[in-house]
Amino acid sequence: MNPDKSANTDKTVRRPVPPRGSLATKFSGEIEAAVSAGVEREAMTLRLTLRDASNIRRDGEIPVQDLSFTGGEMRLLKVKVVAGGVDVSKLDLGQTAT
Repeated sequence: MNPDKSANTDKTVRRPVPPRGSLATKFSGEIEAAVSAGVEREAMTLRLTLRDASNIRRDGEIPVQDLSFTGGEMRLLKVKVVAGGVDVSKLDLGQTAT
Protein backbone atom coordinates (compact mmCIF):
# COMPACT_ATOMS: atom_id res chain seq x y z
CA MET A 1 0.00 0.00 0.00
CA ASN A 2 1.16 3.46 -0.80
CA PRO A 3 0.22 6.00 1.88
CA ASP A 4 -1.40 9.18 0.67
CA LYS A 5 1.24 11.89 1.09
CA SER A 6 -1.31 14.68 0.63
CA ALA A 7 -3.06 13.86 3.90
CA ASN A 8 -0.80 15.45 6.47
CA THR A 9 -1.77 14.27 9.93
CA ASP A 10 1.24 15.84 11.62
CA LYS A 11 -0.17 18.89 13.40
CA THR A 12 1.99 21.39 15.17
CA VAL A 13 0.64 22.40 18.55
CA ARG A 14 1.34 26.01 19.39
CA ARG A 15 1.02 27.55 22.80
CA PRO A 16 -0.83 30.83 23.05
CA VAL A 17 1.46 33.82 23.03
CA PRO A 18 1.28 35.70 26.34
CA PRO A 19 0.32 39.35 26.05
CA ARG A 20 3.19 41.79 25.92
CA GLY A 21 3.88 43.84 28.99
CA SER A 22 5.01 43.17 32.47
CA LEU A 23 2.97 40.99 34.80
CA ALA A 24 4.16 43.18 37.63
CA THR A 25 2.69 46.21 35.87
CA LYS A 26 -0.64 44.42 35.45
CA PHE A 27 -0.81 43.30 39.07
CA SER A 28 0.50 46.61 40.40
CA GLY A 29 -2.48 48.28 38.75
CA GLU A 30 -4.87 45.74 40.28
CA ILE A 31 -3.29 46.15 43.73
CA GLU A 32 -3.48 49.95 43.59
CA ALA A 33 -7.12 49.78 42.42
CA ALA A 34 -7.99 47.47 45.33
CA VAL A 35 -6.24 49.77 47.80
CA SER A 36 -8.19 52.72 46.36
CA ALA A 37 -11.38 50.70 46.88
CA GLY A 38 -10.50 50.26 50.56
CA VAL A 39 -8.98 46.76 50.61
CA GLU A 40 -6.05 46.42 53.03
CA ARG A 41 -2.78 45.15 51.56
CA GLU A 42 -2.50 42.65 54.43
CA ALA A 43 -5.79 41.05 53.33
CA MET A 44 -4.62 40.54 49.73
CA THR A 45 -2.64 37.62 48.34
CA LEU A 46 -1.15 37.55 44.87
CA ARG A 47 -1.48 33.94 43.72
CA LEU A 48 0.88 33.26 40.83
CA THR A 49 1.63 30.29 38.64
CA LEU A 50 5.17 29.03 39.09
CA ARG A 51 6.08 30.44 35.69
CA ASP A 52 4.66 33.89 36.46
CA ALA A 53 6.43 33.97 39.84
CA SER A 54 9.70 33.16 38.11
CA ASN A 55 9.09 35.85 35.50
CA ILE A 56 8.36 38.47 38.14
CA ARG A 57 11.56 37.59 40.01
CA ARG A 58 13.55 38.26 36.83
CA ASP A 59 11.57 41.30 35.65
CA GLY A 60 13.99 44.20 35.32
CA GLU A 61 11.11 46.68 34.98
CA ILE A 62 10.06 46.38 38.64
CA PRO A 63 11.43 49.14 40.87
CA VAL A 64 13.59 47.71 43.66
CA GLN A 65 11.34 49.21 46.35
CA ASP A 66 8.24 47.43 44.93
CA LEU A 67 9.54 43.84 45.21
CA SER A 68 10.87 42.39 48.46
CA PHE A 69 12.10 39.02 49.67
CA THR A 70 12.12 39.15 53.47
CA GLY A 71 11.24 36.54 56.05
CA GLY A 72 11.07 33.83 53.38
CA GLU A 73 8.26 35.63 51.54
CA MET A 74 8.11 37.43 48.25
CA ARG A 75 5.99 40.58 48.29
CA LEU A 76 4.94 42.88 45.48
CA LEU A 77 3.91 46.34 46.70
CA LYS A 78 3.71 44.88 50.23
CA VAL A 79 1.22 42.20 49.11
CA LYS A 80 2.18 38.60 49.89
CA VAL A 81 2.96 36.49 46.82
CA VAL A 82 2.20 32.75 46.82
CA ALA A 83 3.74 30.78 43.96
CA GLY A 84 2.07 27.63 42.62
CA GLY A 85 -1.24 25.95 43.20
CA VAL A 86 -3.14 27.96 40.57
CA ASP A 87 -3.68 27.52 36.83
CA VAL A 88 -4.03 31.26 36.23
CA SER A 89 -2.36 34.02 38.22
CA LYS A 90 -4.77 36.26 40.11
CA LEU A 91 -5.03 38.77 42.91
CA ASP A 92 -7.03 37.39 45.84
CA LEU A 93 -8.62 40.25 47.77
CA GLY A 94 -9.32 38.11 50.84
CA GLN A 95 -12.50 38.19 52.87
CA THR A 96 -14.24 41.53 52.71
CA ALA A 97 -16.89 42.60 55.19
CA THR A 98 -20.30 43.42 53.75
